[in-house]
Amino acid sequence: MSEKHLAVVVLAAGEGTRMRSATPKVMHEIAGLPMLGHALATASALGAQYVIPVIRHEKEKLEPYIHAFYPTVHISHQDEVPGTGRAVECALNVLPDGFAGAVVVTSGDVPLLDVQTIESMLDVHLTSGAGATLLTAVFSDPSGYGRIVRADNGAFSSIVEHRDATEEELEITEVNAGVYVFDYLELKKALANIGTHNAAGEKYLTDAAVEILKSGKEVQALQVSDNWLVAGVNNRVQLQQVSAELNRRICEAWMLAGVTITDPQTTFIDITATLDEDVTLLPGTHLKGITKIGRGSTIGPEVTMTDTQVGENVSIIKSHIVGAVIDDEATVGPFSYLRAGTHLGAGGKIGTFVETKNAVIGAGSKIPHLSYVGDATIGVESNIGAGTIFANYDGIDKHHTVIGSHVRSGSHNVFVAPVSIGDGAYTAAGTVVRKDVAPGDLGMNVAPQRNLADWVLNKRATTKAAEAAKKAKN
Repeated sequence: MSEKHLAVVVLAAGEGTRMRSATPKVMHEIAGLPMLGHALATASALGAQYVIPVIRHEKEKLEPYIHAFYPTVHISHQDEVPGTGRAVECALNVLPDGFAGAVVVTSGDVPLLDVQTIESMLDVHLTSGAGATLLTAVFSDPSGYGRIVRADNGAFSSIVEHRDATEEELEITEVNAGVYVFDYLELKKALANIGTHNAAGEKYLTDAAVEILKSGKEVQALQVSDNWLVAGVNNRVQLQQVSAELNRRICEAWMLAGVTITDPQTTFIDITATLDEDVTLLPGTHLKGITKIGRGSTIGPEVTMTDTQVGENVSIIKSHIVGAVIDDEATVGPFSYLRAGTHLGAGGKIGTFVETKNAVIGAGSKIPHLSYVGDATIGVESNIGAGTIFANYDGIDKHHTVIGSHVRSGSHNVFVAPVSIGDGAYTAAGTVVRKDVAPGDLGMNVAPQRNLADWVLNKRATTKAAEAAKKAKN
């Protein structure tokens, strides 16, 4: 089918009250994307000329996301008439008068539906010349779903919603999966003929299939082979179940692609993350957003990484990283916090209890432990001593510190920005650096140490420290 003869409608107008959330149901995330994002990505991948999300409730929260990430789609707004049939009817108003072809209908709360399943439906639909083709599933507990009623020869007869079903119909385990392909002209005529005469007072899309059947056109009902593909999300329990299943599939796919995941049950990978061969993920690893891991790197245990680019043969242990770039052969952690704007050069090290932010750290440079590095540039092969603080904030503005190459800073330094340390310079332990240090110089605060004789014996005479001092003096 030519893409100009295909439209995809994504239903996202429901209230989603069972989620009990200020966030619209379809905006709850699974594997790094809102459920609506998954549905629109699948719809867009079909190559249809028209992708039409239908929205109504909390549309002001949905529209900005749709415009930002799917700017070519055509948004339709459902009016006050309730029901999926009316939602699709509103979507058809977006199509031009000359449109003729197939209309796929999916839902924004069915995030695992894939392109291959829809394409298979389209193939059957077009080959058979059916007026409508719908997807079904067999559930052991079909409560709440519309039942598929078939004739004695197995052909589709009707769909009966749960609340309208008879006792006999409630025993049916084959249910409507809520995914359809319609002939556009047949659908338009059918929707014009159906009303809201049912227990819910809604205009059901399912009634359109029956109308098409009455008109003499064939309706195909295809049973899905994998029920997860049509699993809907109506509450947070189902959200977790679908999310866990998608994560299982993501982990399995990466393992088959050459990634070692030692504990998939505690490893979570967003659908937007990418990994090269021979990456190893240890337990408790979370890869979120646009994160990329290079060949041979080992991540974990207990690493959370968001929107971060990692080179080859990198080691990251027990750390939290957001918006960073980490080059080849570098090491991070344990207990490091890399904030946005951190760039660690090849072979560099950010070690134990180190926090960085807007820091460019040159190749081979090391910040081993107990330091804060904010708004800084560090050259190559420099070493920042333990307990060093880059004091970047004066209470009003942030300021930058520049550390040259092959610099050695002493332990417990404070760099009061803006300040510059030249190549090859040293700073002494305990120094508060307020002035620039020229290349090759030693920066230090000259303050002679004073020892007050017998201070403990005089001021803490009854303590164990005084007792120990007396024994040592005797």
